[in-house]
Amino acid sequence: MIRTAIVALVFALAIIFGLPWLILWSLLTGNQDLMYNLSMGTVRFALRLVGVRVRVEGMENIPPGACIFVANHVSYIDPLAFIPIIPRRLAIPLKKEVFRIPILSYGMRLAKFVPVDRASRKASTESLRLALRYLSEGYSLAAYPEGTRSADGRMQEFKGGAFVMALQARLPIVPVSIIGAHKLLPKGEIAIRPGEVIVHFGTPVNTSEYSPADRQKLIARVEALVAAGLPPDQQPAPPEQQAEQPPQQKPSQQPDQQPPAPL
Repeated sequence: MIRTAIVALVFALAIIFGLPWLILWSLLTGNQDLMYNLSMGTVRFALRLVGVRVRVEGMENIPPGACIFVANHVSYIDPLAFIPIIPRRLAIPLKKEVFRIPILSYGMRLAKFVPVDRASRKASTESLRLALRYLSEGYSLAAYPEGTRSADGRMQEFKGGAFVMALQARLPIVPVSIIGAHKLLPKGEIAIRPGEVIVHFGTPVNTSEYSPADRQKLIARVEALVAAGLPPDQQPAPPEQQAEQPPQQKPSQQPDQQPPAPL
């Protein structure tokens, strides 16, 4: 609990005393790079302060231009470990609830963060359009296509929103395997433990080789690449274990008629 309180305190102080000045600077200069870079530096500092180490593998696989990073999601530690190490500006989808925090909300919108409302088809469509606009402006994007954190650390089935964007924008997808974060802050807990998180960037997937009709093939390809970078205890559950779980109700629409899935 003490480590979690330290991280919360660092973020609160940065939001209250630093962010307003950075917002003002961004508005005066028309450039948000300083605000974004200092924010990422604050996240890195907070993690080091509580003993969370981040080891990066495959940085050479990140393409020089805009792309979409697709990662597994097991913990709130994931974005704190993963996003600050990417050497470029990102458009970052976040739950709409985070945008209710005063000052922070304005700064995030200014920095090209994308509010996501999974409960509303209309809001999901708006988020998709906004993300596509940022991609067309040259920003990269980070996405967690599982839609929610894994309860046991194992990768779950990917949803389609990030892949719809990648196919429309014709941008490469970089598979990202995040290892060990669930041991430091499991889903349902609030106490951060010290330890190491490994972020592995895999070989990019060229979306120009896929048509919109091939979306499921693209999803399967990226799922396989993300899973390949994970240790056995984080890879998708074996088929026999999945068969024991109650089947999820599938929507009646055809794939091309489904609303955009969570980013």
